[in-house]
Amino acid sequence: MTEAVSCPPAFLALAHAMADAAAETIRPWFRKRIAVDAKADASPVTIADRDAETVMRRMIEAAFPQHGIRGEEFGACRTDAEWVWVLDPIDGTKSFLSGSLAFGTQIALLHRGKPVLGLINQPITGERWLASGSRATLDREPIRTSEKTRLDEAILYTSALEQFDHARHTRFEALAAKVRFTRFSHDCYAAGLLALGGIDLLLESNVFDYDILPQLPIIEAAGGIVTDWDGRPLVDASRYDAVLMAANKELHRAALEALRRD
Repeated sequence: MTEAVSCPPAFLALAHAMADAAAETIRPWFRKRIAVDAKADASPVTIADRDAETVMRRMIEAAFPQHGIRGEEFGACRTDAEWVWVLDPIDGTKSFLSGSLAFGTQIALLHRGKPVLGLINQPITGERWLASGSRATLDREPIRTSEKTRLDEAILYTSALEQFDHARHTRFEALAAKVRFTRFSHDCYAAGLLALGGIDLLLESNVFDYDILPQLPIIEAAGGIVTDWDGRPLVDASRYDAVLMAANKELHRAALEALRRD
């Protein structure tokens, strides 16, 4: 899905600046007792989510007013533009609210609908995953996905089992029964761990563009594979029913077989 091209340096600089600004906005609210609102889908949202997205949107409007924006909290504008930013101010708001570090700010830049830049920033630890072109880094150091190819050696993560319908829950359990072990509720941080080689498989269901598009360039540039649960490439969309991220082609093939519909 991604193109092995680098975005212009000014766009890359803006992505870093937005991640810094969002982190400054989010940090004062971390592990504080703050008001929580429920969105239309019952997911939680806070002043930290809204303010972080607001500051990033203002930076885009000031620097490149012709660019489009698709954000979790405040919707979309100019989505037919050549360059479109996808913003998730806090991916893992439930983790953020409970004081866990398993959350982050996500930024993607699409060129004609294809993600050419992906960034995941953990505002508290300062860890920053980035991909632009064919190179993935964590804190500017190159990273690669795991070389494990056997399911019984693989570590599987997923963000939220409650996102799976009955059929997908059954398929997930079929895969989970074959791996070394499974962990839950790490959201974008799990994608970072996959790119780093700490885990081997990441399975998601019922997720949005702002959840997945920032992760795609990072996983693929680090050597991983991203498809749906039937092995089909993801296309640019606002929502994804099923996403499989694997460390390499061999493990991806094995995971698809375990997930195969009867």
